[in-house]
Amino acid sequence: MCVSKNAYYTWLRTSETNATNTRLEFLKQSIQVIYHGSYRIYGSLRIQKALERKGLFYSRSYIAYLMKQMGLKSVLSKKFRGTTTDSKHSLPVARNLLARNFTSECLGEKWVSDITYIKIGSCWNYLTTILDLADRKGVILKT
Repeated sequence: MCVSKNAYYTWLRTSETNATNTRLEFLKQSIQVIYHGSYRIYGSLRIQKALERKGLFYSRSYIAYLMKQMGLKSVLSKKFRGTTTDSKHSLPVARNLLARNFTSECLGEKWVSDITYIKIGSCWNYLTTILDLADRKGVILKT
């Protein structure tokens, strides 16, 4: 074929390198797709499992190494913790009228309530429930 041995082996070495680079780029692209598809939550373990479902088997440490190279890091937001009342104050405190006596015979005599936080979209909303201790049903207030 009129090709020197040196030229043939150089061509062979560069074609193998190109194939390796193509596979590596495909793997990096797959990692990025999975990472961004999970809203930047998935770490190397979950990405490894997702790749295995696609038929790509790589070690977790290699995936973590590639993620570090690409600057991909799992971003988890901290759980919301509402601020509670400061009980160390000098303001007057209301009397405890129930004194842990949660029994009642008459409707509307004793009501108890509690609040909770619910995240809807990006906003925190408060939900208050009021129970009548006589029948343990929620009180519906009409205006």
